[in-house]
Amino acid sequence: MNTNTEKRTSNQLITIVVLAASAFIALVSELVIGVALPTFMAELGISASTGQWLTTGYALTLAVIIPTTGYILQRFRLRPVFVVSMGLFSLGTFIATLAPGFERLLATRIVQALGTGVLVPLLLATTFGMVAPARRGQMMAMVTAVISVAPAVAPAFSGVVMAQLSWRWLFIIVLPFALLGLGHRGAQNPQSGRHPFRFHFRRSVAGTGGGGFGALEYGLSAMGEGAGEGIPASFWIAVPLGLLGVGGFALRQVSLQRSSTPLMDMRIFTRRAFTISIVQFGFLVAGAFSLTVLLPLALHELGLGVFETGLFMAPGGLTIVVVSLIAGRLYDRTGARKLMVSGALVIAAGWWFMSTLDETTSVPVMLFTYLLICAGQALCWTPIFTLSLGALPDELHAQGSAALNTVQQLVGAAGLAVLVGIYTTESTGSDPASVAVGAQAAFTAGGVIALAGIVTAILVPSRARKAPLLETISH
Repeated sequence: MNTNTEKRTSNQLITIVVLAASAFIALVSELVIGVALPTFMAELGISASTGQWLTTGYALTLAVIIPTTGYILQRFRLRPVFVVSMGLFSLGTFIATLAPGFERLLATRIVQALGTGVLVPLLLATTFGMVAPARRGQMMAMVTAVISVAPAVAPAFSGVVMAQLSWRWLFIIVLPFALLGLGHRGAQNPQSGRHPFRFHFRRSVAGTGGGGFGALEYGLSAMGEGAGEGIPASFWIAVPLGLLGVGGFALRQVSLQRSSTPLMDMRIFTRRAFTISIVQFGFLVAGAFSLTVLLPLALHELGLGVFETGLFMAPGGLTIVVVSLIAGRLYDRTGARKLMVSGALVIAAGWWFMSTLDETTSVPVMLFTYLLICAGQALCWTPIFTLSLGALPDELHAQGSAALNTVQQLVGAAGLAVLVGIYTTESTGSDPASVAVGAQAAFTAGGVIALAGIVTAILVPSRARKAPLLETISH
């Protein structure tokens, strides 16, 4: 047996595991603020609208950084990109443990986000490049389980910590795990380092559409914060500016493809399997991110404490891991469409049942419905990532990963803003009956999103035919 091959395979597996663990830690840290927000408000003396910036500021930073990650991954080797990313994330986490007030804590969240933005695209592109096509379904199942389980684990982790310790422990506990990743010496990213890096001011600043992604993210967040008092003026200003900026960004990237290297290669959207998969992904994350905020919010208003809410959310993560691994094995035999349609049907059924819940519904029934939705999501995660990236030439894997992560942030924020806004507007009081009315309205809207996901899932191909780069687009 070839020991060099065995060693190479072993090193690749270790690299993927380290990248997956690092991405998981970063994603959990991104999402822990929601359940802990009342504690931050009380201890830092801030309002809910101010405290929300601990999440919004993080998301704004990601929205600006993520569209550039495909370009970064094609220009640098894995090790320096990973070290800089985890170094920034670790630095922000460390400073957060010592932050004396809200302003300093907000600054540390932005530093954390600067490091987090590239980790998920780095993980996806590296895994897809290292693993043989015959084993991609199973390996991507493990990777996507890590990505998809974070939104379910974060509220549980936050609730347990907040019930026993101060908010600083949200960062103290994370810090050692972040530092462990820095000790790993990874191999070269399969698609990296092909071209020398040259800094272009117009590409890096004007090419991002003047912060269009950030403006869009801000506007969507403002809509969620203004719920109950009408849509704020900042939404009507920021969202159109953001759409114009994103449109300008896309046009600029198409122009750069003819003469230079774009930040995001728009050729990825010429592949039908990739485009349909990313639309399906949008419907999926719009519901998944909203559920992790809506459900704890409703449970808290219906009488569950922070610790109980955390325990309620914990089994969702385990469900996603188990079902994702099953989906990975099934993908290689059945293809993408059957898994996506099955998952979309289960998700829609779960959201529909959630829309019928009221203050008399028992906690076990709510837990079963939540786990049903988690299982449906897990059936979709693996085929979406595997089919979408499998449809792209090897040269565009990094760009495809960046696009998926951009959709995850932007569409996840949009779904969250809309559903939380509906919940807040329809909850006319603080009594359980009023809270149940708001929750029913929000879950009904989530069910509509899930139904759209069924239609898209039916349209996806079971397999993707990978074409060489020259067949993908003509200039």
